[in-house]
Amino acid sequence: MHIFTDIQIDGLALWVVLLTGCGVFLASFMDAIAGGGGIISVPTYLLAFHGMPTYYALGTNKLSSGVGTFFSTARFVKNGYVCWRLAAPSVVFALVGSVLGTELQHHTPDIVLKYLLLVVLPVVAVVTLRTRTWPDTPGEINPRKQAAIVWGASFLIGAYDGYYGPGTGTFLMLVFIRLAKMDTRTAAGGVKVVNFSSNIGSLFTAWQAGYVLFGVGALAAVFSILGHYLGAGLAIQNGSKIVRPAVILVLVLLTVKVISELLFPEFWA
Repeated sequence: MHIFTDIQIDGLALWVVLLTGCGVFLASFMDAIAGGGGIISVPTYLLAFHGMPTYYALGTNKLSSGVGTFFSTARFVKNGYVCWRLAAPSVVFALVGSVLGTELQHHTPDIVLKYLLLVVLPVVAVVTLRTRTWPDTPGEINPRKQAAIVWGASFLIGAYDGYYGPGTGTFLMLVFIRLAKMDTRTAAGGVKVVNFSSNIGSLFTAWQAGYVLFGVGALAAVFSILGHYLGAGLAIQNGSKIVRPAVILVLVLLTVKVISELLFPEFWA
């Protein structure tokens, strides 16, 4: 039984609206470029709405980020940076993975995953830093192998998105570029399709469990749309010049977030 009810938007203090708007806008702008927007948006919800349980922050974040991701995805599609041969099946894999991940989130503590991320993040950071330039043209790879990598990542990282979330787009970008040999812009377009799908799957599961605050999510979605639209435009125009630095920033922020959750759990409770 869920006792935390929705919040009346017309009764919110101005500072709460401004904090929510600024936090979600920055999160969405970063998310559209390199993923990882949840690193900013989830703490924003917890700070702005004191007493909001983490499950509600995660569920409501899926609403606002899902709406925003739709607009950045549409911009990549419009500019021809989505390979539908890979992306269409990825939608199904991401949906299934995110539903399973969200179900798991509702029944297990996330402390194990946080310790696992402390091992994974330095490895990912080293790989990113060693790659001085990110490709603006695709590499050579067997199409079947590429499809297996993209679809497998869509399922596994989609499940991670449903379970925990922050850094999803960043991890997908690294797999699509480093392992699937996609160029930076097409990889970013594929990431948007997969991330939108995993958001929808996770949102539906969180809504079924009663963990989505639609009033708060609708307010945040307005700022999320603006951030995603502008961020996608910047990524399309600048390609690897903007994406690689953004990925490095996301990895640093995600590391700080995970460590802070382990050292100061009372802040995130």
